[in-house]
Amino acid sequence: MAETLATQILAILFCLSAAAAASGAKVYSFNSQNSTSLSSLNANNGICKSVVEPQGYACQEHTVTTKDGYILSLQRMPSGLSGQAADKPPVLLQHGLIVDGVTWLMSLPDESLAFILADNGYDVWISNGRGTRFSRGHTSLDPYDSAYWDWTWDELAAYDLPATFQYVHDQTGQNLHYVGHSQGTLIALAAFSQGKLLNMLRSAVLLCPIAYLNHLTSPFARALVDLFIAEDLYWLGQPEFSLNGQVVNKLLEVICSNPGIDCSDLLTAITGPNCCLNSSRTKVFLDYEPQSTATKNIIHLAHRKDYLSDVKDVQVLLDNLKDHDGDKLVVQYTDEYAHADFVLGVNANQIVYDPVIAFFKIN
Repeated sequence: MAETLATQILAILFCLSAAAAASGAKVYSFNSQNSTSLSSLNANNGICKSVVEPQGYACQEHTVTTKDGYILSLQRMPSGLSGQAADKPPVLLQHGLIVDGVTWLMSLPDESLAFILADNGYDVWISNGRGTRFSRGHTSLDPYDSAYWDWTWDELAAYDLPATFQYVHDQTGQNLHYVGHSQGTLIALAAFSQGKLLNMLRSAVLLCPIAYLNHLTSPFARALVDLFIAEDLYWLGQPEFSLNGQVVNKLLEVICSNPGIDCSDLLTAITGPNCCLNSSRTKVFLDYEPQSTATKNIIHLAHRKDYLSDVKDVQVLLDNLKDHDGDKLVVQYTDEYAHADFVLGVNANQIVYDPVIAFFKIN
């Protein structure tokens, strides 16, 4: 993978997560039933009407159909708060595992990457992966059919990412910048390493990049792997994986009974202690999220232990990219950040997003 990627990809900005394993801090219960400011989000309202337009930004709803029939939701922000049309290239934002495109919009406008990019003149496109709240359509299958959930991240790399790339490219007539977080980096690396999409790519920003993960430090994720929870769900006839599902919650109780795992703080248990989250926005995140994925996808990830981006494992990726052009590869390490800080941190606009925009300007 690394040889092809090193010679063909235009540019990458790596923002590494320490993904520490400590689990002492308290945030919120993952079973919270409280209403939130995102309670109006549903398939009828859509992300534009519910989240973007109330902040005063223009927004368009789009859909794209993959070659295997999944109908994906895309949102386009063609201008900033001023109303001036974007004069910079398109940027495609791809979320991670068990979340959706609202991740890029969940904080305040001056703290959310989608709003910040729009205000800086970029044509912003937000992708929502198959199976999430706004991307549950299919040309022939229903989400209640087990066949609908017969996929893993391999299909996301083979079908979803190419479909969204091609759609944005066709709509704008321009090559695009790409920003992926967590699983969004994994599918990009998989596609790029096969030489796909590079003819439509300007640059790629990989937040918490996932390629090699042998040093899994999250106690929750390791317990999920070691106890084969996803496999149990699959054989119990649960093809859809959602932390809000009744059967999943029963099985997660097994994990939460393990010493050292504090499920009153699920976010920290999974990601490690995030340094810089606003507690009120964290509550919104935990109430709104998580979104569904395929149980088969969780099994596939568990076999690779591809849950969190550990520093040692990212270094393996960097070592394999040592032949990449020095002026085309930028590495940014933020020691105190954990997995969620990169998309929800109150200071991510200075720590992460300002360097991202600077990186875009030279590419």
